[in-house]
Amino acid sequence: MIKVIRYTSELKDLWDRFVLRSNNGTIFHLQSFLEYHLDRTFDWHHLVFFEGKEILAVLPGARMATTFESPIGASYGSFVTGEISFEKSVALVDAFSQYCREAGFERTLLTPPPFIYQSSLSQNIDYALAYRGFQFDKHYISHAVPLRSAGDVRSFHSTARRYVRKYLREQNIAITLSTDLEAFYPILVANKRRHGVQPTHSLEELKKLRRIFPDKVLLFLVTRGSRPIAGSLVFLCNTKVALCFYNMLLYSYEQYHPIHAVMYEVIRWAVERGFEWLDLGVSQDTHALNPMTPAMSLIRFKEQFRARGILRSTWYKRFQ
Repeated sequence: MIKVIRYTSELKDLWDRFVLRSNNGTIFHLQSFLEYHLDRTFDWHHLVFFEGKEILAVLPGARMATTFESPIGASYGSFVTGEISFEKSVALVDAFSQYCREAGFERTLLTPPPFIYQSSLSQNIDYALAYRGFQFDKHYISHAVPLRSAGDVRSFHSTARRYVRKYLREQNIAITLSTDLEAFYPILVANKRRHGVQPTHSLEELKKLRRIFPDKVLLFLVTRGSRPIAGSLVFLCNTKVALCFYNMLLYSYEQYHPIHAVMYEVIRWAVERGFEWLDLGVSQDTHALNPMTPAMSLIRFKEQFRARGILRSTWYKRFQ
C-alpha cells in the first residue's frame, strides 16, 4: 500500500537525500534548488510516496489553476525513483492519480528528464503512465553530447575543428572558470534581447543558485583582454549529466568564435571529471506558431560537436 504525503519543510533533508541517491534525480528535483525563486510564489504540491516507512518516490509539482504541473520553476520534474519494479511503477502512478482526483485537479502535465539522466536505464514509469491512460502532450527536440567519444577535437565536425584549433593556436581569447556573474549577465541579457526574449533567471536568482550550489553551478567566462565577451553557465545535474543552461556571446565579437571555444573547454572539463553526457538543451524555434518547430541552425551548430537528438517529452492526462 502506497501512502502519499504532501511535502513539508520537515521532510527537506529526507527528500534531498533520496533524490541524490535515486536512479533519475537531478539538481532540479532538489528542494534546495526549488527554493531559489525570489520574486515568484507557487502553490506547491510536492509529493512524497511512502511504502511502509521507506520512500518509494518523490514528485515535485505545483497547482496551476486546475492542473498539477511538474516541473514548475525548473527544467525537469516528474517522478524520482530508485530502481523499482514495473508492478510498483503502476501502483505509484495509481497513487498519484488518486491524489490528483482527491485534491481537485482536473489534469496533469509531467516532464521527466530525458533517459540520459538515468543511472540504470528503465522505462517502467513510462509504460505505467501509458498503461494508465497518460498521453504525450508535446515533444521538444533536445540535444546532448555523448562524452565518452567527444573529448578530442578530432571527434568534432570540420567547422568546429577549424574554429577550435584556431582558438588553441592563436589564444586571442581566454576561458576561465569564474564566479563573476555580474560580468556575464549583461551578455546574457543582450543575447536574449536579440532573440526577443528575457533570461529565465534574474541576476539575483543566479547569485542565489551559486551560493546554494557553489560546486554545481559553474560559469565558464570568455574574455578578450579584460573584456568579457561570452560564456557558458553549466549546471551539474547529477553524476552522469552536465547541462549547458546558457551559452551566450556578444555578437560584436563573433569573429573570434567564442562559443565554439567555450564548448570545447566545457566538453574537455566534463570528460576529465567523468561525466557521460553534456546536455545542450532544447532546440526549438521560439518564434514559430507550432511550438514543436525545430531551430535548424541551432541544431546544426550542436551537431558540430557530435550532439545527438533526444526527446524532452511531457505527459498529459485529464482526470474524470
